Amino acid sequence: MERTLPVFVTYWMRWPLILAAVLMLCATGCSQQQGRDIARQFSDGKPDELFQTSVDRMATLGMHDNLQSLYLLMSKLYLRNPSQWRQSGYPDAVSAARQVRQAIEERRPLPALGARRDLEALSYSLSAEFHGDRVGAFIYAIGSMLVTAHGGRTEFYVTDSINPQFVSNAARNIEKATWLLSQRQDANGVLLLFSNEISEEASNLSFAVEFGKIVARLDLLTQMLDERYRRVALNYAQSLLLMNFLPVQ
Repeated sequence: MERTLPVFVTYWMRWPLILAAVLMLCATGCSQQQGRDIARQFSDGKPDELFQTSVDRMATLGMHDNLQSLYLLMSKLYLRNPSQWRQSGYPDAVSAARQVRQAIEERRPLPALGARRDLEALSYSLSAEFHGDRVGAFIYAIGSMLVTAHGGRTEFYVTDSINPQFVSNAARNIEKATWLLSQRQDANGVLLLFSNEISEEASNLSFAVEFGKIVARLDLLTQMLDERYRRVALNYAQSLLLMNFLPVQ
């Protein structure tokens, strides 16, 4: 006589099969979703990203964000110091800011600064000898310094190299410039440019916060660059230690 298993035993014996089927469906769905995500990310990317390492991409995005922070700071400084854009010769703050932005990105000199760039322009823009649009000169000086510290480029690829020491130096220079901006006064004891404000009536530290973001991005890039070059040296040392031949292709 054929024996039949109890119903509850048959029920529990089916669970491993059901679980396996569910896992297979999930795995298939996940792989398909991952494939769609990868395809979407690839289609959203630019062709030139194929010639960028992860550090190159990070440096490019960091430069873009730092310049955008500078342009935001320029707009805020013009709002707090409206007399400055009026000395630029342009009809409004937007036009004055546009000219500064183009001069930074196109590596052109700013007429108010003559041939001065980078650190020379930064010192001059915060000096008593400077007469003109101090906001535009100050932002241009920092922007040109950033571009110079990154090898004169705003986009980076595998054939480019960035000196991490120069990037770190740029971060320290911005910290000093931020302090000078809040301290430097004219002969009458009036601040050359109004930025952060702490008083009984109001508190505005947005300038320091935005400058801090730029410094943080530069310091992070410095660490990434140091690690990349350190890994190159370590890989070479390991190949010598293990007596492995180095790949040629």
